Amino acid sequence: MQSLWMVVASLLFACMGVCVKFAAETHTAAEIVFYRSFISLILMFGLVRLRGVALATPHWRWQVSRGVVGFLALFSYFWAITLLPLATAVTLNYTSAIFLAVYLALAGWRLTAGMLGALVLGLVGVVVLLKPTFQADQLSAGLIGLGSGVLAGLAYFSVRELGARGEPETRTVFYFSLVASVCAALWLAFTELHAVAWRSGLLLTGVATFATAAQLAMTRAYTRGRTLLAAALAYSTVIFSSLFGVVFWGEVLAGPAWLAIGLIVLSGIAATHFSRANPAEQD
Repeated sequence: MQSLWMVVASLLFACMGVCVKFAAETHTAAEIVFYRSFISLILMFGLVRLRGVALATPHWRWQVSRGVVGFLALFSYFWAITLLPLATAVTLNYTSAIFLAVYLALAGWRLTAGMLGALVLGLVGVVVLLKPTFQADQLSAGLIGLGSGVLAGLAYFSVRELGARGEPETRTVFYFSLVASVCAALWLAFTELHAVAWRSGLLLTGVATFATAAQLAMTRAYTRGRTLLAAALAYSTVIFSSLFGVVFWGEVLAGPAWLAIGLIVLSGIAATHFSRANPAEQD
């Protein structure tokens, strides 16, 4: 099934998160977003040329809006990674599946009672996961992470619409990298830049490389597979990130946090089950 490309994307996104957290020791979230987007832009330009895909698009408004929303989602996500344990930041970002379902409903997609129940379950998980951030005076960090999920869900909705309009995934990823690079450059024009050393340079390159490969796999999953199935499989990033968090930083989450993660993942699995009945989504 084409949706299984999301598992590959999830592992790559988790590797990207590791690089982001290490790079944040010497660079701001805005800088990391810029280097990630600009290096990805160069890689994607070469890939687009290699595959002979035309850069001209009849859907440039969708591409630009997807790029702007994607930039904001990426910036919020990277910022959350610098403030929260990796698994927590990733889980909040991957509430995008919940908000994607909301956007689909607003666009006229029929939601069953089972799907609504899955969404409620996911929202309960979000509340439980955010509760420790209130107690630890990290409300802003938790809300930043949740905001990245809201924005990411909207970005994925745009990816779905572009795929339905026949846009190749390589072109979509190229324009995302282009728009995000421009937005990040404008942001950095008013902030401080830090020098890039060998170690940080390798980490920034890792962020861009893992992100580009993951973006391609993710785009294929959303454009060629079942939308909510791909969104549910994206939760495997939480598993990979949890393992990486323990190995690299000794991040051990408390019981309520794991319960919350479990509820959110379960909501994704439930969404997958109930979405199978929708004839509009085919593998």
